[in-house]
Amino acid sequence: MSVQERKQRERAERERLIVATARELAERQGWEAVTTRRLAESIEYSQPVLYSHFRGKREIIGAVALQGAAELAASVRDATSAADGPRARVAALARAYLDFAARNPAVYDALFQLDGGLAYAQEDTPEPLKDAFAALLETLDEVAGDGVNPGLFTEVFWAALHGLATLTRAGRLLPEDAEARVELLVDRLAMV
Repeated sequence: MSVQERKQRERAERERLIVATARELAERQGWEAVTTRRLAESIEYSQPVLYSHFRGKREIIGAVALQGAAELAASVRDATSAADGPRARVAALARAYLDFAARNPAVYDALFQLDGGLAYAQEDTPEPLKDAFAALLETLDEVAGDGVNPGLFTEVFWAALHGLATLTRAGRLLPEDAEARVELLVDRLAMV
């Protein structure tokens, strides 16, 4: 291995450490606790080293969001691949999405609430974000209904899931009705 390859590998490892540490700190204490000073102390590198990877907190949030998008896509695909039939796949998608949001609140915030400097629904949207949307579209395309644009249907279904996720987390919805909400959403929107 050349010196250049070793330096690249070490740089990538430091970057993974920064992202993992930011994510862990945000999940434990919230994004307001994630500062470049705290991150530098936690990873035992100087702030200039941290800034050599990310220009600031915004880019770190973006990196966490991209990682989260890949995990969300994998979670949705795993759940839907195990389901039998269109309705079961849509219900599995909804449960996987809501479960991801509940288990990873800081990552979910990085994806959908905070400014990570990422472009959404544009030409320059990063691939992990496009793939997360594609993971939803793959299942929802088959239940959008005749004459309905599958992409638009996916946006509406996603918006409903996002509303359920954020309202539940904020304590605005009773947790004991979570499953009934999923069933109602699937029954009313998915044309199976």
